[in-house]
Amino acid sequence: MDFLKSGLKTVLGAPEPGHQPTGAETVERLVDRVNNSTLLEDRRDACRALKAMSRKYRVEVGAQGMDTLKQVLELDRADSETINYALGALNNIMLPVQFNEEEDNPQVPMNIGEQFTEMFIKDHHNIQLILDLLDEYDFRVRLSAVQLLTSLLTNRPKDIQEIILVKPMGVSKMMDLLSDTREVIRNETLLLLIKLTKGNANIQKIVAFENAFDRLFEIVSSEGFSNGGIIVEDCLLLMLNLLKNNSSNINFFKEGSYIQKMLPMFNTPDESEDAGWSPQKVSNVHCMLQIVRTLVSPSNSVQIVTDCQRIMKNVGLLDSLCNILMASGVPADILTETINTVGEVVRGNVANQDFVGNVMAPSNPPRPALVVLLMSMVNEKQPFSLRCAVLYCFQCYLYHNEMSQASLVQTLLPSSTDVSSLTSGQLLCGGLFSSDSLSNWFSAVALMHALINNPIQKEQLLRVLLATNIGSSPVSLLHQCTLLLQQTTKLQSKVALLMLLSQWTAQCPGAVSAFLRVPGGVGYLVNQTCSNEHDDNEYLLQGLSAFLLAICIHFNDDSVENYSKDSLKQLLVKRIGMETFMGKLSEVSKHELYNKAAKHPQLRAKTSSEVLIDYEFCRLFKVLESVLIQSLVLKEENNVEETTERSPPAGAALEQYKALIRQQDARLQELMAELDGLLQQNQVLQNELIDAQASKSLLKDENTLLKAQVSAAKCLPNDSAPSQEDANKTNEHEARIHELTAEIARLNEQLRIAQDEKRSTAEELEKLKNDQDDLLVLLSDLDTKVNKYEMRLLSLGEKVEHEGTEVPVVPESNQT
Repeated sequence: MDFLKSGLKTVLGAPEPGHQPTGAETVERLVDRVNNSTLLEDRRDACRALKAMSRKYRVEVGAQGMDTLKQVLELDRADSETINYALGALNNIMLPVQFNEEEDNPQVPMNIGEQFTEMFIKDHHNIQLILDLLDEYDFRVRLSAVQLLTSLLTNRPKDIQEIILVKPMGVSKMMDLLSDTREVIRNETLLLLIKLTKGNANIQKIVAFENAFDRLFEIVSSEGFSNGGIIVEDCLLLMLNLLKNNSSNINFFKEGSYIQKMLPMFNTPDESEDAGWSPQKVSNVHCMLQIVRTLVSPSNSVQIVTDCQRIMKNVGLLDSLCNILMASGVPADILTETINTVGEVVRGNVANQDFVGNVMAPSNPPRPALVVLLMSMVNEKQPFSLRCAVLYCFQCYLYHNEMSQASLVQTLLPSSTDVSSLTSGQLLCGGLFSSDSLSNWFSAVALMHALINNPIQKEQLLRVLLATNIGSSPVSLLHQCTLLLQQTTKLQSKVALLMLLSQWTAQCPGAVSAFLRVPGGVGYLVNQTCSNEHDDNEYLLQGLSAFLLAICIHFNDDSVENYSKDSLKQLLVKRIGMETFMGKLSEVSKHELYNKAAKHPQLRAKTSSEVLIDYEFCRLFKVLESVLIQSLVLKEENNVEETTERSPPAGAALEQYKALIRQQDARLQELMAELDGLLQQNQVLQNELIDAQASKSLLKDENTLLKAQVSAAKCLPNDSAPSQEDANKTNEHEARIHELTAEIARLNEQLRIAQDEKRSTAEELEKLKNDQDDLLVLLSDLDTKVNKYEMRLLSLGEKVEHEGTEVPVVPESNQT
């Protein structure tokens, strides 16, 4: 500190006796020295002092010295030391975190770096200045330029990305720094590129086609692959940014034979080596697993996923992943992520699914790896995330593979093979009837996936018999599931069994008949649907019960005498009511966990309480909901039509409907005109708001500058004229800012009111449109019925009056 004070005295000269200059005054004099000194050494010393003071007096240096520092970057390019001090000062000003020296100063806002960044990037030429400085080979200049760009990207990522995207050779200059032999610059460049590529597909493509993958794999290899330090993790994070949601880069990665280069990352140490898993190695392998999952993510196109899965099996990557699964000493989080990764590598690929199905665990006696994984899934002592991962992996193993589905069901059927060996089917049955509700859910969902789009296995599963008690006759698996549904009080178990039974009975009349024969099954569904419990989870149970009941009606083959299709429909109408039934059914898709589950095939629950709905069940519900409703409503309409045909035509009702439609059409036109007016008013208010916000932003910048000047002026003698003038000017600006803030608040309120009016008008308009459509349909039906009755009356020889005219009756003797 004493050295700094002596340096400042050298630059600024000794202060006047009895007057200690403030920080603002010192900054002002330093800025003046940089602007007016003719000697390069003086400007360099002043820049060095500004960099030192920017840590404690960030607001003053930023407000008074930003333009001067930008000018130094432009005019003193030849002197690398001066440029380095200027870049360092600017980086301190823009830094997104607070310095220790600023913690005791409440006047420094938390987002001061972001505010200065916004002012700095208003002129895009400033970014070009920094990009040009990347060409300088001087270590300090290049490092300071990279750090400044990193700070700017942290504060305003979207804005900086758009600016750099249009700058010629901007991305290329950054990519060249990855080849810098100085590791510090290379490492800082990695951090810069991670921020630059986040969420911008265009920049991701440019970086990828600048040979990014080659350079990154070279760094990873030189650092020791998974055993390397944090630089390996940075390289993998950058790769992940380049590949995530970017099909173009994934194709480039796949066709460039980069998948093979990932293989050394997954080499497991020999048992003789006591290498262990350091925290950094865990992070490195975790990042690489995420890259693999990005390549085969279900959200990618089918062609990309299929190609990547085939390559991963051919180059031995799938084998390496299975080795990690079966290795000892693997950390739990790595094991969990590996299980998820293996699942997505085999999902929908028969060859890969068969490969995993044949992997044997190194146990005594040897067991299939899938059986060992399922043992973990139904074990309530295992970590929750691991159990979820095993379920997802098993679902992927069954996905679109009739052979693996059949082999699972086969393990439940009687056979002559060795019954002493534990099978996947036995584990799932044990979990299904376990006292642990989570094991019930996992097992039911796993069994459900063996039945998806596979009517043959639905019939086969009906043959599975269970011995419930010693000496008692065995009962079918479906019978036991239905009894358990009636007896259990656990929410997860109920939902799981309802989902399993819905998938089982859908498009399988045999399963429907078996369910209807179980005592109390239909009564339970009716009572559950009629329940009046007011809770989201209860609504879900009521909706699932209604869904299963609707399936039993729609896919009923009338083989059960007391529960034919017609008798079940009459029971539904009498006990529940069609309108109530439809309302209960619609509650399923409104549940929060249903909407969450429908987004991704993988179960993404953080706690066991969030485990309730399965992705494939959501797909089944979406497909069948409209079919079931249409089936039930069509039957109801047929009954109504039969009743209507027995009554005379209602001409007066027809005229009433026509008058109502005319009234609603007029009201519709009024609302359309009102909506157009509100839209125009909304546009005007939006424009006024944008103008006011722009004025406010400009005045905030001026106010920041003036505050710094005022803080400097406060320390000047009282008789100083500029102090009073600046104070008056500041007051004027603050008053103007308050005025604009009030104006913005007023405009925001007007905009909110206008948007509310627009929303309510749009809702009323939509309602009227729907009513009008319904009335038009009804009118059309009535016209058809009137014509039908007129023709019937004519055929019977009656006189029919039609719009004021009488239609003569033709005698039967004159008819030909």
